[in-house]
Amino acid sequence: MATAAAYRLGMSLPPDQSPSAPSKQLSAEERRARQTDRLIMTRLRMAIRQELADRGIIKPAAIGQVLGMPAPEAAKLLNRRQWQEGDVELLEAAAARLGLVNA
Repeated sequence: MATAAAYRLGMSLPPDQSPSAPSKQLSAEERRARQTDRLIMTRLRMAIRQELADRGIIKPAAIGQVLGMPAPEAAKLLNRRQWQEGDVELLEAAAARLGLVNA
């Protein structure tokens, strides 16, 4: 208990206790692939949002229905800021459902 409290106050852990395992570093190729995915996702999200706005579709339930997914899932997909595996494919499917070509 005292160790956890001391650690929370900014003190270092005792030598016999180590923090959680360090995160895996991405290779340069993986970083470039993710950056490309982020750019694609940004463009797709902008195009999808614009098309929905042009059609007057603003309610989450209606957006979910048009995109063919539950409303909370559609909202997360369109608003998520963190990269997640599979988002590009989901956004491409949503764009195709809206009839957006080469969005």
